[in-house]
Amino acid sequence: MKKIALFALLALIPILSTAQEQKAKYVFYFIGDGMGFNHVSLAEYWLGYTQGVFDSRPLSFSQFPVLGWAVTHSESNLITDSAAAGTALSTGTKTKNGMLGTAPDSSALESIAYKIHDAGYKVGISSTVGINHATPGAFYGHSASRSDYYSIASEIPSTGFEFFAGGGAIESNGEDGDETSVYEAIEDSGYIIAEGMDDFADKKDEAGKMMLLQKNGRLKTELPYAIDMKDTDMTQADLVSASIDFLYDEDCPGFFIMSEGGKIDWASHGNDTKAVILETLSLSDAVAEAVEFYNAHPDETLIIVTADHETGGLTLSWEKGYDLLFDKLEEIHCSKDMVSEEEREHMNEISHEAHIGWTTGDHSGANVPVFAIGAGSTLFSGRMDNTEIPKKICEAMGIRF
Repeated sequence: MKKIALFALLALIPILSTAQEQKAKYVFYFIGDGMGFNHVSLAEYWLGYTQGVFDSRPLSFSQFPVLGWAVTHSESNLITDSAAAGTALSTGTKTKNGMLGTAPDSSALESIAYKIHDAGYKVGISSTVGINHATPGAFYGHSASRSDYYSIASEIPSTGFEFFAGGGAIESNGEDGDETSVYEAIEDSGYIIAEGMDDFADKKDEAGKMMLLQKNGRLKTELPYAIDMKDTDMTQADLVSASIDFLYDEDCPGFFIMSEGGKIDWASHGNDTKAVILETLSLSDAVAEAVEFYNAHPDETLIIVTADHETGGLTLSWEKGYDLLFDKLEEIHCSKDMVSEEEREHMNEISHEAHIGWTTGDHSGANVPVFAIGAGSTLFSGRMDNTEIPKKICEAMGIRF
């Protein structure tokens, strides 16, 4: 029996080796800004409630076969901000809070998006918030101050990346509004700007490089909260679908898509429970677009879903009791941004009545989840520092970091 077992194990080695040698050709890198383990659990329990079961129901990514967790501290603080975390996730290097795409000494760092692009892959960067906000900006921009939005957006034209999408540029005419529009520079460098999915469909076939914004997107810097969206509003899933549509080409080496669900963080800063749930589900819908692509290209596709940090110190309990009373949340139909201060306080009370609590209105030092599936996904299991994630992506793609 031992000989048979040994023979069976040896027979598996070539198969395992082949699996390890398979390189990722199509990579999706999802970042749920502010999304901790409890954000995922909360959204899953809400799904169970809405489906009428006494249980949770998985998100599109929470069933991925590989699960890890990442340590998020920055160079300067045990609790990171989004700029330092985005820099770690994009460049593999720790920096100080407030710094974007630069080392602690202010020298420029190279994002993996540039490394991947230099290797011949197409690159797409998208976010539900401003395209020059901390997380998306960390994949192409460099500034000792994350608040230098104009200079960060001004780097877009020189990247050569094929696709940008989501919220428009914050301070597109400079902090004082007296600079040349970054959109003008973007168009002058060969990008076609589309506003809305219909405009995208009309222009995509003629464009070599594109920026996709929502309708009237040059005047807006983020997509609406999922809870506030109208049927005509663009979603994160739309951004991912458009990214695939624009970048996929059987004749090219492949692509790298970074997609951020930025308003999970914003809603968590506001301890806006119902908005947080729907933003997390919006991310799940976006990942589902990637999973559909993966199902058609399982041997060549890698999907990673993680977060830059946890926001809000979310807890699935409040005071005493062993129940989560999701029926209380049925009273909430919009984000806190849409109501008065008095109504916000009432929404806080509803959250507590549902036994859902928050310990802070800022970031926490909690570790964050890392979910992965596909080619090279085994690299992402277990405990890791957030700086290891971009290095592992390059390893999975066979690209020198």
